Amino acid sequence: MDYMIGIDIGTTSVKTVLYDTAGKVLGYSNNLYPLYQDQPDMAEEDPEEIFSGVLDGLTAVLRKADLKTGTLKGVSFSAAMHSLILLDENYKPLTRAITWADNRAVKYADELRENGVGKQLYEKTGTPIHPMTPLSKLIWLRNDQPDLFKKASWFVGIKEYVLYKLFGQLKEEYSTANATGMFNIFNMDWDDQALEVAGVTRDQLPELVDTTDKMVGLRDEYARVIGIEKDVPFIMGATDGPLSNLGVNAIDPGVVAVTIGTSGAVRVITDKPRIDPKARVFCYYLAPNKWVVGGPVNNGGIVFRWVRDQLFAPEKITAEQMQIDSYDLLTQIAEKIPAGSDGLIFHPFLGGERAPIWDANARGSFFGLTRTHTRAHMVRAALEGIVYNLYTVMLALEEVVGKPKSIQATGGFARSALWRQMLADIFEQDVTIPESFEGTALGAAVLGMYSLGIIDDLSEVKKFVGVTNVHHPNPETFEAYRTLVPIYIRLSRLLQTEYKNIAEFQRNEEQKKQNQNDD
Repeated sequence: MDYMIGIDIGTTSVKTVLYDTAGKVLGYSNNLYPLYQDQPDMAEEDPEEIFSGVLDGLTAVLRKADLKTGTLKGVSFSAAMHSLILLDENYKPLTRAITWADNRAVKYADELRENGVGKQLYEKTGTPIHPMTPLSKLIWLRNDQPDLFKKASWFVGIKEYVLYKLFGQLKEEYSTANATGMFNIFNMDWDDQALEVAGVTRDQLPELVDTTDKMVGLRDEYARVIGIEKDVPFIMGATDGPLSNLGVNAIDPGVVAVTIGTSGAVRVITDKPRIDPKARVFCYYLAPNKWVVGGPVNNGGIVFRWVRDQLFAPEKITAEQMQIDSYDLLTQIAEKIPAGSDGLIFHPFLGGERAPIWDANARGSFFGLTRTHTRAHMVRAALEGIVYNLYTVMLALEEVVGKPKSIQATGGFARSALWRQMLADIFEQDVTIPESFEGTALGAAVLGMYSLGIIDDLSEVKKFVGVTNVHHPNPETFEAYRTLVPIYIRLSRLLQTEYKNIAEFQRNEEQKKQNQNDD
C-alpha cells in the first residue's frame, strides 16, 4: 500500500491525516496549541509549540502505516494564511508567530486605505488591505517596535519556519506569498512597491517556489524522531483557503465553497487572476491555472459560541449534565422561531470583520429588538446574521466571477440541519455537503499526489469526495429573507461610519484597565 500525508497547520491546532493514494483515511492526529492574547488585539502562537505539534502528528499517524510493505510517497502541507515571524541572522525567532487574527496593525491598515496606496497594492497583489496581512504587520512593527524590526534578518510565515527547521532551506510557495500582501499576482514575484511600503528587501524574504515544489533531505535528527526515511519528499503545498476548495471538490468553474468553522469563507476557483474594482474579495494562487477568488469572514462559529456562553449559560450547563451537545440544544431552540426572527437582525462582527467590509473596527449589534423578542429569537438572529454576512460576500463575488452554479458547504456548522437549510434559503441555491474528512488536509494530500505524478489532474479529487446531504431552497422563506437582507446591508453601511469611534472608545477603556492592573 502507498501512503500520503496531509498536514494542516491551523490557528489553534495542527491536523495530520494519513491517506492511502485512493484518498481513504487511515490515521488522524489533532495536536492543540494555545493562542496567546496577552494584550488588546494580540493573537500570537509559539512557533516551537507548532513545530512540536507537526512532529507529534507525523509520528502519531505513521504508527498506522506499515512502511515495511508499503511506501510513504510524500508529505504535503497546508497552513493558515497571513502569519509573520521575525528571525535573526541565525534563523532563531525574535517574535512568536503573529497570526491573521492579530489586529494591532489596524492604524496602519487604515492609513493605507485612506491614502490610496492600499488600492494600488490590492490591484497588483489581490490581497485586500487589512491588519491581518504581513504587509500591515511589518509597517506596524517598523514604526512601533523599531529596535525589534532592525534586529530581524528574515521575515517568514509559520510554514516557512517549520520547513526550515526540517530541511535547513528557507522557501515560500506562491500561495502563502500571495497572502502576505507583497506578492504581485501578475508577474509572480515580490512587488517592488509593496516591499518599499513594508520596509523590507527581497534578501530578507524566502526564495519563491511553486506550490508543487518538493523538498528532499530531511534532517537526520527529525527523520529518526518521526520514523521515516530522509529522502521522503515534502511538498510545499498551499494555504488553507485554496486547499479547502480543492479538498471539497469545489474546483470547477462556478462551484462555490462556503465554509463556516470558527471563522468562515466563500470561495470559487478561476483559471486566471481576477480583481474586484471595489477591493472586497481576495485572489489567491493555488496551482497553475487555478486561482481562488473569494472572501473570508472573522465571525462564524465563534459567534455561536458567544451566544451559547453569554446568553444560554444555564442551558449549556444542563446540556453538559444530560451529556448532549449544547449547540444541538440551541439549534433546537432556534428552530421554533420563524425565518427572519420576527424582524430581529444581528450583525455578527464580534471580532472586527474582513470581507466584504474589511474593517477591523467593526462591532456586533442587534437591530429591531422589541419586547416580544426572546432569547430564542436572538439565537436564530445570530445564526441568520452569520449567513447574511456570508451572502453579502457572495454578492460581491458574483460581480467578479458571475452567479454560482452550485455550493459545496463545509465546516463545523455543517453538522446542523438548521444551518444547512438556512444557507440554502438565504443564498437561494442548492447546497451540497461533501463527504470529506478534514478537507484542507485532503486538499494538501491531493496537491501532493499531483506534484508527485500519482494523479494526472487536480480534478481527480472528485474520486475521493462523496456527498452526505443536499438541501434545496424553501420558497416559503424567500419573502422574509429577500426583505431583510437589503436592510442588513444598508444597516452595515450606516453603522460603519461609527465603528471606528466605538472601537477607539473600547480600546481606551481597555488600556485604562490594564494601566490600573499594572499599578
